[in-house]
Amino acid sequence: MDDMWGLLLIVLGGFLGGGAYAMWRMNKFVAVALAGCTVLAVVSGVLRLGYF
Repeated sequence: MDDMWGLLLIVLGGFLGGGAYAMWRMNKFVAVALAGCTVLAVVSGVLRLGYF
C-alpha cells in the first residue's frame, strides 16, 4: 500500500506540473506556487517509495 501512495503523489505532481505550465502566461505567481507544490509532491512520492 505504501507504493500506491508514492505513485499517487508522483501522478499528482504531474498534474500540478501541467497546471503550472498552462498557468504561466496568465498568472506567473500562481504558476510558481503550483511549481513549488509539484516539487513537494514528487519529492514526497519518491521518498515514500524509498529510493533515497
